[in-house]
Amino acid sequence: MPTASTQWRKSQHTVAAPETAKARPKNRLLRFLPHEDYERLLPHLQPVTFKYKLSLYESDRQIEFVYFIETGVASLVNTMRNGDSAEVGTIGNEGMVGLPVIFGDSQAPTSVYIQVAGQGLRMRAKTFWQELQRSVSLRTAMLHYAHAFFNQVAQSAACNTFHLLEQRCCRWFLMTYDRMQSDEFQLTQEFLAMMLGVQRPGVTIAASALQRAGLIHYTRGQVKILDYAGLVKRSCECYAQSKREFDRLLGTAPSENGGRPK
Repeated sequence: MPTASTQWRKSQHTVAAPETAKARPKNRLLRFLPHEDYERLLPHLQPVTFKYKLSLYESDRQIEFVYFIETGVASLVNTMRNGDSAEVGTIGNEGMVGLPVIFGDSQAPTSVYIQVAGQGLRMRAKTFWQELQRSVSLRTAMLHYAHAFFNQVAQSAACNTFHLLEQRCCRWFLMTYDRMQSDEFQLTQEFLAMMLGVQRPGVTIAASALQRAGLIHYTRGQVKILDYAGLVKRSCECYAQSKREFDRLLGTAPSENGGRPK
């Protein structure tokens, strides 16, 4: 199993210019909020650039910020005593990083790292908690997301037990594709192995099979999606099930990704 890299802890995010925080949110969860709730959060939202392997929060440490991803993907990671790590959930432009804060907690036994670089917004966890106390509708929206995220984690656990590695690899590529504004993204074999909970040779075999089938192009840590529909057919039912649950709880995702098929 791959070990958690100390480089993650050394990565830094870049704070963008304040004017880049658009009035119309790119993050699906922020868009799901009642307008008055979003307007109250807006002055506290600070645009940031997420670098690859950036640590957003670490296990058993104070969560200082919550993050709303606009592009890119973050991994919720569980690390064992021997340093082996496995992804237990992913967060993209449909949600937020910092779920413990919603439940009144300030830390968690898991960590969150950026697996695909992108952009987003952050606000101080303390301020976010205060806003949650002011608004029932804001709390309700965030609990809807927490439920959707729990369902994703539960579906992934079942998927890892019952489905083939190649199917699981397809599911992850599809979930990332849905969250990006590009068909191409950076992904090392080490990170993909950690996300799927397998050794690197297994990842190599699965990715090579998908490449031979003309579904992806994967070289030197770069993935390009060539055939979305083909990946859907090759994937297990878990991708579609998780997507349905997010649509049920947060409304149908807006089609603002270049008209790509869904």
